[in-house]
Amino acid sequence: MIGRLSGTLIENQAPGILVDVQGVGYECLAPMNTIYRLPAVGQAVVLHTHLSISENAHSLYAFYTLDERKLFREVIKISGVGPKLALAILSAMTVDEFVHNIHAGEPQALVKIPGVGKKTAERLMIEIKDKLKNWDAKDTDIAADSSLASGQSYNQQVQEAISALVALGYKPQMASKAINKVEQKDLTSAQLIRLALKNM
Repeated sequence: MIGRLSGTLIENQAPGILVDVQGVGYECLAPMNTIYRLPAVGQAVVLHTHLSISENAHSLYAFYTLDERKLFREVIKISGVGPKLALAILSAMTVDEFVHNIHAGEPQALVKIPGVGKKTAERLMIEIKDKLKNWDAKDTDIAADSSLASGQSYNQQVQEAISALVALGYKPQMASKAINKVEQKDLTSAQLIRLALKNM
C-alpha cells in the first residue's frame, strides 16, 4: 500500500497530477480541494495517498490532508459509492462542509453532485453519520493562488477547468455553462473550478 508521497509536483492537470519521487513518477487523482492547495509545478509537495485496486486498474488517489483521506476511505465503504464518486464529493465540498451537511441532515447539497441521486444521498446520511459523530465541522476557507500559470492564456485555463469538471462527472454542457457564469477573469483553472462548483 502506498500511503504517502514526498517529491516534486511535475504535472497538474486537474483532477490528475504527477509527482516525481526520486525519479519515479506517480500518477494520482486528487479532489479539487487538494488541487487548490498544491504548490506550483516544480515545487516540493507531500501528499497522503490511497491505492484503489480493481479488476481494470490500479488507481492512486492523493490528498493534501489526512482528514481528506480519512473521509474518502469512509465514503467508499458505503454501498454504491466508489472512488470516482467519492472524489467528486470531495471536490464539490470540503471535509468540514460534508460533515456539517451530514450532522444537519441536509442531503440537498449532496444531490447536486453528479452521480449522487436522492437514494445515494440518503444512504450516505444514514450509514456514515455515526462514523462522523466525533468530527467537528469548522468554518475554514482554502486560499487559492491568484497568479496565472506562466505562459497559459485565460482561454486555456477555461478549457482545463471544463475538462476537469467533465472528468469529475459533470456533463460538458453543464461544465461549460458553470464556468461561463464565473464573471471574474484572469483566474487559474483551479480558481475557475472552485467558483463554478459553488455556483452549481
